[in-house]
Amino acid sequence: MRPIRLLLSVAVFSTVSLFVTGQEKAPLAFHYASQRIDDSTVMLSVQVGIGQGARLYALPVTGAELLYTELVFDSLSLPHLSGPVAVQGAVTKDMDPDLDAEVGYHSDSVVWSQRVRAGRADSLVVRGSLRYICKVGQSFVNGEEPLRFAILPERGIDGKGGGTPVADRSLWWVFLAAFAGGLLALLTPCVYSMIPVTVSFFTKRSTTRSEGIRNAVYYAVSIVVIFTLLGFLVTVVFGPAALNNLATNWIANLLFFILFLVFGISFLGAFEINLPSSWTNRSDARAGSTSFGGIFFMALTLVLVSFSCTGPIIGNLLVLAARGSYLGPLVGMFGFSLALALPFALFAFFPSKLNILGKAGGWLNAVKVTLGFLELALALKFLSNADLVKGWRLLDREVFLSLWIVIFLLLGIYLLGKLRFHHDDELPKNDFGLPYLSVTRLFFAIASLSFAVYMVPGMWGAPLKAIGAFLPPVGTQDFIISDASPGQGSSASPASGEGKLPHPVKYYERMRVYEPEVVRKYGMTTYFDYEEALTVSRRLKKPLMLDFTGINCVNCRKMEAEVWSDPEVMRRLKEDFVIVSLYVDVQDIELPEAEHYRSEALGKKVFTLGDKNADMQVTRFQANSQPYYFFLDNEEKRLVPEGYGYDPDIAKFIRLLDEAKGKFGK
Repeated sequence: MRPIRLLLSVAVFSTVSLFVTGQEKAPLAFHYASQRIDDSTVMLSVQVGIGQGARLYALPVTGAELLYTELVFDSLSLPHLSGPVAVQGAVTKDMDPDLDAEVGYHSDSVVWSQRVRAGRADSLVVRGSLRYICKVGQSFVNGEEPLRFAILPERGIDGKGGGTPVADRSLWWVFLAAFAGGLLALLTPCVYSMIPVTVSFFTKRSTTRSEGIRNAVYYAVSIVVIFTLLGFLVTVVFGPAALNNLATNWIANLLFFILFLVFGISFLGAFEINLPSSWTNRSDARAGSTSFGGIFFMALTLVLVSFSCTGPIIGNLLVLAARGSYLGPLVGMFGFSLALALPFALFAFFPSKLNILGKAGGWLNAVKVTLGFLELALALKFLSNADLVKGWRLLDREVFLSLWIVIFLLLGIYLLGKLRFHHDDELPKNDFGLPYLSVTRLFFAIASLSFAVYMVPGMWGAPLKAIGAFLPPVGTQDFIISDASPGQGSSASPASGEGKLPHPVKYYERMRVYEPEVVRKYGMTTYFDYEEALTVSRRLKKPLMLDFTGINCVNCRKMEAEVWSDPEVMRRLKEDFVIVSLYVDVQDIELPEAEHYRSEALGKKVFTLGDKNADMQVTRFQANSQPYYFFLDNEEKRLVPEGYGYDPDIAKFIRLLDEAKGKFGK
């Protein structure tokens, strides 16, 4: 009887496949949840809402059903399952005239639950799929919904060694660590770039000592309030990857480009940025409110622009919000923003002194014009970020470099007094009545011209390590001398020999353009798909190194240029590890439809490669900053309890690699 029933089932499914051709998706809504039952058990559940008039066939009961839904788990998840799948929801038994057989189906909603053995300190991912058949009217629709549940440890990483995660630290520790991170953020280019804006704004506003103090306090308080509440609320509402997505979002970067372009042109003297006349009139009557409104806007601009550089520093604090610890990130964001605001508050007071100095001569305008050139250069960086995310290829590496070279050449010529704007004063005159350059201005001109000359070899592929982190990837460059020279291997053409890694396949043609210069220069092989890299790792019996990175991640490029390029580090990476680069900000590469799933951590459906990698980092590794490195054995267990973030200490990174290799060998 079983062969007959099997043939009949095949025939029915073949008929169904004909019915579903060209049909729309089934009117089903999927919701996922997980709940800890006790110290050793977690309940995973899938709730399916069924649209009006639709029938979702039930799970098989007798084994004789012709059409049914299957809940299937992969082989790595099966050892963790406890008991059968439980069903909550009415099952209707009825004769189907199209099948001429009795079927069981759900017409309202149904919840399928599965118990999983997992201790409070365990960290595992349960994967599977829900293969369903639904009848809508007279048409049959089948589909498959990928399932992925991340079970996170409630305390610690694995219960032994490895230090204490941020979630378990005291609030004072969180505050102090975040405060130190805020001080570190002041050294990032995005925060530095706001200094000229602050100079121009407060120079006009702070004409007296009392105004300077008041504006400084307003500015500092605004930064703290905006940064704390905005970062906290966005994380709670949209998930821990929201701020990183903003920093890498092409629309946001285009807006930043326009903002800095306008500021740059204004500083060069094309026009003055003034508040609307209606605001000015209102300022006369209500100076306090309007004044504060303008300062609040400046603080908001600082907060938004700084996300692209400060995100990696505060990433771990933001992850806490998604794990239910809201007080921790609130305190952390307050400490971070307080450290960021204090120097700006002091700087906001300083322009009142500059007003006095500015009356003595035109040197202050020269500073303003210089900052205008720098604003134009920074504007191109934001445009490059958007260009990389969308793949427009408008600002390839050589185009970007040519624009920067011209900008800094013109800046040097300006500082030498050979380029003048309509609002520039005459150069000071010496005792003989001749114009002359001050020594300070000459040295700045030398620095600008030298920087332009330094960038010239980059037009032919020179790495330019000092600024490599800010340039578009070397893969976007059309011509590189080393590529035309024999003996210069790259991951695109791996060298032959025993123990060499197989050439990457999945996503390689689309992602190779983002390969760091160090990968091409030293002939490294890196993968872009986790499953492909894991397969290679198991076959070659080598540990797997996960490199969570980003297209526009400045600190990632600095780690690669300063640490990976070290000969001892490079030797270990090439000989001892299989490396997979998981880009979290790739939004133009869509996953196959069968791999789409709902991410509770990100709060949305995952259908791009970047979202998949971001979800993996948050749910499985409890981190949300880049770069971040994790090391796994062939069973996907951590070789080092905690990951390794941005820390350009070469000796420390070598010890980490040796520790991971040693534990893998055991």
